[in-house]
Amino acid sequence: MSPNLPDVVLWSIPAFVLLTIIEIVSYRLHPDEESAGYETKDAVTSIGMGLGSLVFDFLWKIPIVAIYTAVYELTPLRVPVLWWTIPLILLAQDFFYYWQHRGHHVIRILWACHVVHHSSRKFNFSTALRQPWTSLTGWPFYLPLIALGVHPAALAFCYSVNLVYQFWIHTERIDKMWRPFEFLFNTPSHHRVHHASQGSYLDRNFGGILIVWDRLFGSFVPETDRPVFGLTKNIETYNPIKVATHEYVSIAKDLKAARSWRERGGRLFRGPGWSPVPPAEAQPQEAVAEGAA
Repeated sequence: MSPNLPDVVLWSIPAFVLLTIIEIVSYRLHPDEESAGYETKDAVTSIGMGLGSLVFDFLWKIPIVAIYTAVYELTPLRVPVLWWTIPLILLAQDFFYYWQHRGHHVIRILWACHVVHHSSRKFNFSTALRQPWTSLTGWPFYLPLIALGVHPAALAFCYSVNLVYQFWIHTERIDKMWRPFEFLFNTPSHHRVHHASQGSYLDRNFGGILIVWDRLFGSFVPETDRPVFGLTKNIETYNPIKVATHEYVSIAKDLKAARSWRERGGRLFRGPGWSPVPPAEAQPQEAVAEGAA
């Protein structure tokens, strides 16, 4: 029997709208020349990406729910959905979210999905709504929870809670917070680092609700320099279709130009900035290796 859990994202939409309006008004009343702030075309694109993701996510859920249900029915384990187990499931979900998020930064075919969320050069509440339309890539990371007996509906609920939490951390209007809170939880300061394009900030602070996973697994960096938001190679478009697909197009071009299956594998499964070593650079390395032998 499926547990009756509320749709927290749906119930949170009024809060999203209210907070966005408050943030826009705060910029009008107290502008900050150094802040990324709001730009109409960018905000409209982000909101459009968010609305589109609702449609595509509904379609992707059909095969994902089918797989999760099959695994859940096959496992003999059961985790009861009770008031005290939900926080434990949320903690486990947040742990696996960390690895999902990290994987989507270091594996290019996964990055092609997640890059959408980083494609804005602004950082505000509308940026939180800039979501991918190809979110079929995250489900394998949570299969261990289903295999351990977590009901798919309970996992979906916790995933939604995680997403709702992350809305408020997409802002420059909140400075660093109380130190114990900053130590345990993901905050606007930590997430600004995650969205920055500086080299020292790249691929850092992957946590969803908790930042302790980053501290434990060596991916935490505190905010020191002011972040520059966006990609290392920014896209010059507000077209939602191009925003949603531009990295897939780049991958297709690289695969077409690849000269070996090894290179094709690297273009898909290695980091977004990976490229094969040119022969001119590889030759001296080979010569050194031969000399050492």
